[in-house]
Amino acid sequence: MVLVKSKEANVLGFKILINSDGHVVTEMSGIPEKDMHKAFKDDELELMRKIVLLTKPKLEKIHEFLESELSALNHVVN
Repeated sequence: MVLVKSKEANVLGFKILINSDGHVVTEMSGIPEKDMHKAFKDDELELMRKIVLLTKPKLEKIHEFLESELSALNHVVN
């Protein structure tokens, strides 16, 4: 078996989903900062760290806001 190194990584992700119960939920994902060196090297690693440093706090605020709002909506629907 030959392992092929992936050419992409989920640095930081944000999704709005509908689960099997019909509830709308949000999801944040991404490569842990401590593991970024496994996917990126040198200048690319520093660039990815800076992107995460700048964007993660903003996405977390959106995530928290939507989770709060969606929690209220999901309870009203049921």
